[in-house]
Amino acid sequence: MTIVAVLIGAAIGAPVRYLVDRAVQARHESVFPWGTFAVNVTGSLILGALAGLSTSDTVNHLVGIGFCGALTTYSTFGYETARLAQEGARPLAVLNAIASIAAGLGAAYLGITIAQAVS
Repeated sequence: MTIVAVLIGAAIGAPVRYLVDRAVQARHESVFPWGTFAVNVTGSLILGALAGLSTSDTVNHLVGIGFCGALTTYSTFGYETARLAQEGARPLAVLNAIASIAAGLGAAYLGITIAQAVS
């Protein structure tokens, strides 16, 4: 059952990641990777909320590993940050690295806090 839950979550998370990334990025003229930033922060919030709740292993596998694993993307974050630096947008590369880490950690903490307050 574990692998099925992970597969279902990933099958939903991957297209959501693509669609959200494209929708967010299309609204910005900047070379800053707003789409990747948005999905990574959102995924951190969801994972934080999941960590703050008492959920079953199946839910953890479906939402945490499957959905959030496919929704968030460290490799794209790394690639886009390196690309910004190579293309001469070093300040944006540094901003992306710092803001992504800070916002991701903040979102995870916020998710935990909200989940604990609700439950």
